[in-house]
Formats: sequence, structure tokens, C-alpha cells
Amino acid sequence: MKKLDIIIKPFKLDEVKDSLQDIGVKGMTISEVKGFGRQKGHTEIYKGAEYNVDFLPKVKIEIVLEDELLEEALEIIMESAKTGRIGDGKIFVSDIEEVIRIRTGERGIEAI
Repeated sequence: MKKLDIIIKPFKLDEVKDSLQDIGVKGMTISEVKGFGRQKGHTEIYKGAEYNVDFLPKVKIEIVLEDELLEEALEIIMESAKTGRIGDGKIFVSDIEEVIRIRTGERGIEAI
């Protein structure tokens, strides 16, 4: 099993979510986050004062899936999240050793 931590622009969330559901991803966790990378924020003017906005709003999607879905999921995410501009996001892939559904005690793929 693999865990994907996906950081994307907020307006791309629905497109990415729908695409992942179409290929059989059964669930996901969504968080509103802030951060910066190469974009390094931007400068804004408020009431005549200039200030730096270092952290930009992003959305973090966390999913766990079977190894067989990994490559298709990565392709789908890259296609649906891409705008071609700086700040499109990142995908982090990690190995998951075990998953346990608390309610039933199911383990592994059945618990996803």
C-alpha cells in the first residue's frame, strides 16, 4: 500500500477529487494548508502599507491506495492538478506498512 500526500492549488480540488474517485479511490482526507516553495509568496498593499505574504493557501489531499493503483493515480493527479504555472504543487509517495479499520478490526487493503 502507498500513501499519497498531494499539495495543490485550492481551485483544482474538485477536479482532482473527481478524477481519483473515477479510478476507484475509496476515500481521502482534505486539509486547507498554507505554505511556500519556489513561489516564495508575494507582496501586497493594504491601507497604503506594503507587506509580504509568505505562505500561500493550498489544499492537502491524503489518500492510501493499493500498489496497483499508484501509477494511474499519479498520472490522473498530474493531469488534473496541472495549470502549467509555478505553484501547481507536489506529490509525496510513502509506503504504508499496515491499515486497520477501528470499527471492524479489518486489516490491509480491506480496511482502506
